[in-house]
Amino acid sequence: MKIAILTLFPEMFDGLLNTSILGRAQAEGLIAVEAVDIRPYSSQKHRNTDDYPFGGGAGMVMTAQPIVDCVQAVRARGFTGPCLYMSPRGRPLTQQKVQKLAALDGFVLLCGHYEGVDERALALVVDEEISLGDFVLTGGELAAMAVVDSVARLVPGVLGSSQSAEEESFSAGLLEYPQYTRPREYQGMAVPEILLNGDHAKIAAWRRQQALLETLRRRPDLFDTAPMTAQERAATLAALAAEMEKADAAPPDATQAETQQAETAAASADAAPGCGAGASPGAEG
Repeated sequence: MKIAILTLFPEMFDGLLNTSILGRAQAEGLIAVEAVDIRPYSSQKHRNTDDYPFGGGAGMVMTAQPIVDCVQAVRARGFTGPCLYMSPRGRPLTQQKVQKLAALDGFVLLCGHYEGVDERALALVVDEEISLGDFVLTGGELAAMAVVDSVARLVPGVLGSSQSAEEESFSAGLLEYPQYTRPREYQGMAVPEILLNGDHAKIAAWRRQQALLETLRRRPDLFDTAPMTAQERAATLAALAAEMEKADAAPPDATQAETQQAETAAASADAAPGCGAGASPGAEG
């Protein structure tokens, strides 16, 4: 798979593309990702790539000419597939879309910046606009990173085990089941016994039940459309109802494990700097 990322800031991608799983995948020839600088394609004397918007308004708009010429240049170098513009007005990226992109031989990602891109460039070279969600970033680079990472991990051989991708959140329309590792007990909380007995059929059934329950708890919108039998749906709804009833009936004093868990979570939240999810003003694309 070959992916070209067209950007004004190619250096932003150095760490992503050359370390960890993506770095290893590129070294092994499983994927080829190139961050291409748009600036050299500008016909302006000083390689300008933006200008004031017609009609007035704040900020600058990326000009059409460098973008169109850059797309044409990477096409001539063998980068095929759709040209995708990272934009807050695009269609939301979903796991289903990621799977479709992973089935392609490649694609081109266009990262906007400033107040966006001249509409004529989009009309001439862009096939589709994609958004990470209903929030705004200062540029499309972070969004493009998310696309590359989510797609690359579905390319055969990148993760090493196809089971890793098949069992994760959203792959079957559900959130992932809870995961545990050593030690068996930590701060009074033990690993579920079923995961320790070596019965793979029972473990698979438990994980399926937990994935259904986690989805119903956290994303009821996904649960409503997820593929499952009528029996599974009824059993999961009953399990959550019983869980809520038990919580309502519990005495005010929490167990020692519950208290420790709550205190740990609170301490982590207080100690973590800058963990807010607020969006910066600007344009994702």
